Amino acid sequence: MIDLYYWPTPNGHKITMFLEEAGLDYTIHPVDISAGDQFKPDFLAFSPNNRMPAIIDHAPADGGEPLTVFESGAILLYLAEKTGRFLPGPADPRGRKTVTEWLFWQMGGLGPMAGQNHHFGLYAPEKIPYAITRYVNETNRLYGVLDRRLNGRSFIAGDDYTIADMAAYPWIVPWKRQQQQLDDFPNLRRWFDTIRARPATLSAYEKGEPLANRPTVTEAGKSILFGQTAATQTQK
Repeated sequence: MIDLYYWPTPNGHKITMFLEEAGLDYTIHPVDISAGDQFKPDFLAFSPNNRMPAIIDHAPADGGEPLTVFESGAILLYLAEKTGRFLPGPADPRGRKTVTEWLFWQMGGLGPMAGQNHHFGLYAPEKIPYAITRYVNETNRLYGVLDRRLNGRSFIAGDDYTIADMAAYPWIVPWKRQQQQLDDFPNLRRWFDTIRARPATLSAYEKGEPLANRPTVTEAGKSILFGQTAATQTQK
């Protein structure tokens, strides 16, 4: 059994996509990030960066005490190694290297840049044209990188669906909010439609619908999400 601490954001969806693909038994524990659930002491005890997702694996491979993992990329790697799925094993170091490269590409590039795109385009209290243009253009550049990578390949790492695809896909889902045109990237569009149609993807996103349908981010929620400093967190 895996406890998943989750909210239906792109990073949250990555993990439900894996769990549904692998058929693992899991329980969702909602972490309402607009309400500040991510700052509760019991959550911070195993997710010290006050971000979801995080997991507690009650049946780790070593048979020991429950094992906690935070950071979505680390969780994907952990689950892939636990199950032996969606990541080439040590016998295929080149394939494994490629998957981890593109997983880190998403973690260090596509996610942060698209996240800033969302922030300045949707949530910032004032519209700053330079910031909006900067992150819309960088998101566009990254779409182009992925589109070129997918030329002649079914999935990011080649013929097989891997955690690299699960990491990137949820950050392409909000392409309209990112002020992109998916049809400008035909290889990316084909890949996106293929993953969107997978039964596990459909199931993963259905799991998040009850939470996604809650009210949108309020001004108080924005203060919680975007107003934190080291000092404010030590006071909680």
